[in-house]
Amino acid sequence: MGQKPTIALSHLGCEKNRVDSEHMLGLLAQAGYGIGASEENADYVIVNTCSFIQSAREESVRTLVELAEANKKIVITGCLAQHFQDELLAEIPEAVALVGTGDYGKIVDVIERAETGERVKVVSAEPTYIADETVPRYRTTSEGVAYVRVAEGCDYKCAFCIIPHLRGKQRSRPIESIVTEAHQLAAQGVQELVLISQITTNYGVDLYGKPQLAELIRALGDVDVPWVRMHYAYPTGLTPAVIQAIQDTPNALPYLDLPLQHSHPAVLRAMNRPWQGQVNDEIIHNLKAALPDAVLRTTFIVGFPGETEEHFEHLQAFVQKHEFDHVGVFTFSPEEGTAAYDLPNQIEQSVKEARREAIMLTQQEISFRRNQTQIGKVVDVLIEQENPSTGELIGRSDRFAPDVDGLVYVKGQAPLGQLIPVLIEAADAYDLFGSIAVPAAVPAVVTKTLA
Repeated sequence: MGQKPTIALSHLGCEKNRVDSEHMLGLLAQAGYGIGASEENADYVIVNTCSFIQSAREESVRTLVELAEANKKIVITGCLAQHFQDELLAEIPEAVALVGTGDYGKIVDVIERAETGERVKVVSAEPTYIADETVPRYRTTSEGVAYVRVAEGCDYKCAFCIIPHLRGKQRSRPIESIVTEAHQLAAQGVQELVLISQITTNYGVDLYGKPQLAELIRALGDVDVPWVRMHYAYPTGLTPAVIQAIQDTPNALPYLDLPLQHSHPAVLRAMNRPWQGQVNDEIIHNLKAALPDAVLRTTFIVGFPGETEEHFEHLQAFVQKHEFDHVGVFTFSPEEGTAAYDLPNQIEQSVKEARREAIMLTQQEISFRRNQTQIGKVVDVLIEQENPSTGELIGRSDRFAPDVDGLVYVKGQAPLGQLIPVLIEAADAYDLFGSIAVPAAVPAVVTKTLA
């Protein structure tokens, strides 16, 4: 029997896509396929695509075209494959296979069939699969961090979002499954678990008949991992029980990623999020009162159809009022298949861009002030990189989530993948700068060695 081909993977899109990528690589490695970092030298290149907004689709298509021009054998997976399956196979003859969002668990069979010369298409009309702790995983993050997908899909119908169409209805994993995986990751030395799903605060509704996020947080408190971070906390799902669980669980970070999308009730109604407009202020005030050290991140969409100057000014005042630690801003992208695609009163792209810039400039000043409060503090930093030219270490404090927030630049020596105390000496609007802190009780000879 000949040697099996090598596989490279080009990952695009969100953390949920990354988990899919890692499971595909894990399954292929278990089956004896070579996993290569070089697309140029690999026999097959899997492109795990994103189709959330126009710019993501353009990046996915650009990647596919570049690989096709290099005459690579391409396997197209992910959201673009689910969204435009027939068009992709027709327009990219170099694509030897296409795999939908609910079918990545079949990747070994897909490659085996492609090896026989078959052009393979495996796309479930309604994705229902979600990998659990028994599915092999080849992690692609830094050694200290891992994403844990607690659920897949979404039952909401936000007017701007195509995710339910691409990823199916919500399906949660049992608490026992998630905790088992968390223990496995802890045994690998992971220091930070990031809980992800489309709406994490809805975790468990489909399995247990009601949200079980508070119970999940408490169960993860028994896992030997210092940081457990939660992404995509729909604001109305941050119930007193969830807040109490965060308060009571030492490794549950008071870091809340709230996808608010807008502040004005009229825009939120048009987005099909009508209940949120009446409770935004109250929720944020309650969170700050219950979790005074909470780090709040949010995302907004500007330029939604019908957004007036008054609506936009309301959003800008909302940002100024609540002083979020981190803010991401997207311009509205009309997605075919969503309710907002052909709404009247579409906004000119130039107006959208100007509004995005205005919110980001407002937030820069706030982020700068928030980061300045860290100067003089000693904070734990997860060391993730070393700049090879300067020797400077790069990591994150618990205020910064991977890939979306700032970094901490650290002077000193420390192992990668570990939490190290760092004295923060400077800050700008995005990042912190410091030096490894040496405890005062450490003897002088040890201090000298560490320095």
